[in-house]
Amino acid sequence: MKKRVVIVGGGFTGMNAARVLGNRDDVEVTLIDRRNYHLFQPLLYQVAMSALDEGDIAAPLRNMLSIYNNITVYKGIVERVDTENHTIHTDFGPVEYDYLILACGVRHHYFGNNQWEENAPGLKTLSQAKEIRRRVLEAYEAAERSNDPVERKKLLTFVIVGGGPTGVELAGSIGEMSRYTLSKLYHQIDPKLTRIFIVEAAPRILGSFSPELASKATRSLEQLGVQVWTSSMVNDVDENGVQIGNERIEAATVLWAAGVTAIRIGDNFGAETDRIGRIVVEGDLSVPGHPEIFVGGDQACLFNSDGKPLPGMAPVALQEGHFIGKTIIRDLKGKARKPFQYKDKGQMATIGRNRAIVEIGNIKFDGAPAWFTWLLVHIYYLTSFKHRVFVLMQWGWSYFTFGFGARLIVNREWRFYPEAGPCRKEPAP
Repeated sequence: MKKRVVIVGGGFTGMNAARVLGNRDDVEVTLIDRRNYHLFQPLLYQVAMSALDEGDIAAPLRNMLSIYNNITVYKGIVERVDTENHTIHTDFGPVEYDYLILACGVRHHYFGNNQWEENAPGLKTLSQAKEIRRRVLEAYEAAERSNDPVERKKLLTFVIVGGGPTGVELAGSIGEMSRYTLSKLYHQIDPKLTRIFIVEAAPRILGSFSPELASKATRSLEQLGVQVWTSSMVNDVDENGVQIGNERIEAATVLWAAGVTAIRIGDNFGAETDRIGRIVVEGDLSVPGHPEIFVGGDQACLFNSDGKPLPGMAPVALQEGHFIGKTIIRDLKGKARKPFQYKDKGQMATIGRNRAIVEIGNIKFDGAPAWFTWLLVHIYYLTSFKHRVFVLMQWGWSYFTFGFGARLIVNREWRFYPEAGPCRKEPAP
């Protein structure tokens, strides 16, 4: 009989595992995701900053997996795992498995202050990217209308909480957009006067990079008008700004890039987790005591040779997905499992046009060569040839013209008659 493989999550891990197992006669694959598309998260900030459209970095899961006859895709939510009966319970009913792959990713972590999310959205989904874009552009529109200099200053102030790659990329994009694009379009304000803050609790930004490259990134940010506040802990976030110890920054727009916590699928069967909720796995990425359950991507905690967990990066998730698929095939062939070996391909972060840093082992470089390296790597890993062509054309146009994509403000209210309320019926004549 065919083995039933259930994959929860259509990210890098889930998609790679599904492709390895695709069109095999001995397995039947079911992939479940709460959304119907695969998202290329490394470029999500470019959607938030109007540089790319959402269709440039996302593709329907069914389209991507349509060539595999043994893969079924469901849009749904997994509620819990029943390890005793080898069943997962979803919002559309139970699904049985012989092998289960959990690759559900992470969400933002507000360190016990989830009420901050309303005033400081994070960047993990397309919906959040569009909301950030709306807030940033609305701030400039409101500043253009305002005659109050104090209010204008607040509207043209942006605070990014967190100095990792996402925070740096957001800050650099706002700085570049305000100085080279928006400055040509507004007449009552000067977008070049935009104030951008990165607030980081650690002693420096980009803590996973070498101090030398982090310092170069800081200088590049400062050239775009970004102020970097390190060793600064945020105490409160409200609709008017942030409180940092005894200091306060009045800002109309606050963005969160400070921490993540794993999606909590797996808690119910007693899996060991680390401090941010990732499931601690064996060397073959299986859950201790449950060799039929694998965990990959940002949801997995696997320690490398120096005792540190593997970072939550796309290359890690890609390699883990491929490895899990191959491990299941080895099981079916009766071969012994091997431990996962991560091939470190380095890390990179971009700050803006001709501004980036790259670190590959002992090789470190920045500036235009790093930026073009970053561009080529991200083009290569996009999901399809069509996406690669469209994104390359958009980036080429932006590079030579300093133009950004369509800066459309789409309001959250979509109804013509919101005052009618839900399911309100007109009285009979």
